[in-house]
Amino acid sequence: MSEQDIRAERQKKLELLKSAGMQAYPVDSHRDTSNADALTGFDELEKHSKKVHLGGRVMSLRGQGGIMFADLYDGTGRMQLVFQKADIDEKVFDLFANAVDVGDFVEASGTVFKTKRGERSLKVEKWRMLAKALLPMPAEHFGLKDEELVLRQRYLNILLDEEVRKMFVRRAKFWQSARDFYLSRGFLEVETPVLETTPGGADARPFKTHHNALDIDVYLRISCGELWQKELLIAGYPKVFEIGRIFRNEGQSREHLQDYTQLESYEAFADAKSGMTFLQELYRHIVKETYGRYTFEIGEHTVDFAEEWPEIDFCTAVQKEFGIDAITCTEDEAIEAAKSAGVTFGESFGRKPTGETPNKARAIDHLWKKIRKGIAGPAFLRGVPVYLSPLAKQMMQSPLKADRVQILIAGSEVGNGYSELNDPQDQRARFEEQQKLRDAGDDEAQRLDEDYIRAMEFGMPPAFGFGVSERLFSFLENRPAHEAQLFPLLRPKGDA
Repeated sequence: MSEQDIRAERQKKLELLKSAGMQAYPVDSHRDTSNADALTGFDELEKHSKKVHLGGRVMSLRGQGGIMFADLYDGTGRMQLVFQKADIDEKVFDLFANAVDVGDFVEASGTVFKTKRGERSLKVEKWRMLAKALLPMPAEHFGLKDEELVLRQRYLNILLDEEVRKMFVRRAKFWQSARDFYLSRGFLEVETPVLETTPGGADARPFKTHHNALDIDVYLRISCGELWQKELLIAGYPKVFEIGRIFRNEGQSREHLQDYTQLESYEAFADAKSGMTFLQELYRHIVKETYGRYTFEIGEHTVDFAEEWPEIDFCTAVQKEFGIDAITCTEDEAIEAAKSAGVTFGESFGRKPTGETPNKARAIDHLWKKIRKGIAGPAFLRGVPVYLSPLAKQMMQSPLKADRVQILIAGSEVGNGYSELNDPQDQRARFEEQQKLRDAGDDEAQRLDEDYIRAMEFGMPPAFGFGVSERLFSFLENRPAHEAQLFPLLRPKGDA
């Protein structure tokens, strides 16, 4: 039967309900007990023959003649409903038999009991419709198989796939555990603007839009308020963090999305070295609270968060693998090394070639990413060249290297922190260098932000900043990033 025919049949059942004097979409519900509570308190309810009112979606229907069974699901659990013609009004029984379909939301009142097979059930005395479904659900046994349909009709995917449902419960625990960790250590949770006149805090291409009321062009933020949060350090807050949405108008891959959730934090009077212990504790707390374990299979890697995390030096690794000094090499040498290693500029983040302008920074970054793929981690990456870190301080002993730490997991960077630059003159020089890269065609280079530099001139304390996105969650789930989002962005149906 076609979907159109099924809808027509269910429309007839709406009329049947109406002729029987029952609303198909009432405004109220008399549900007073969840299925989970009914099952937990089943013995007491049965002992005292206490009447309960349950409500939920009909997931299956079976039976014939004088008895019918229905499985009722309300998001907390399932309860079997038993309709016996001998125990309830015949018209009420027949209306249920003739008007109810799998997928409908119904309310049922009665007392609990155990069937001869020991199934905890509700003996129904009364029922009514709460919401008539006009379209059929896929059979639970088969569910949704088409990958695009799974994401486009996520509500059915969650309803029919218990593991997917549990995953999004874990996602909530993931972010709550991170929030609890920061709050327990004295951080203040803040909210910073999503619309910015100058996008900053990351090397990324922003989304641009127009603000009609102010008649100005604005950008969706590409970082979780990095520059704003550092202004809050200037304002006197010693520890701040934010968990929020950020937007990057870039390519899409297993690890990269255009809009996603990110955590960023900033702690005054700390640095990257001291921050490493903090981060190790943070990640261990998150995985233990969310999953109750420390070891994960992620892609081809086995990752154990309980092990000690080694430090890997960026320049040493590049020198060993490609025979080039990432600090002293010329731009031509870096580009040639990258090309010899098979790099095609513009293909980062899984996107098609975009005409990315080859330069030393991009070339060395591509070389490192080739090395990174083979590192299981967890590990700390240190010694990244300053030219790849425009917002980080230099290392005291190695001023051409940034005092930066990245967390490496399963061949990817899954967390990034800096000893934040607080010298306004140095910051201006780096912004100006980034602007030169933009002028030369690198649309991911950062912009000169005069307001931020002015704020720094009032004095900013030394600080450690850190950011990690929902990529960590998708890695722990061993799923592509878009599958670990509730409602990932999809091309409208029918578009080429």
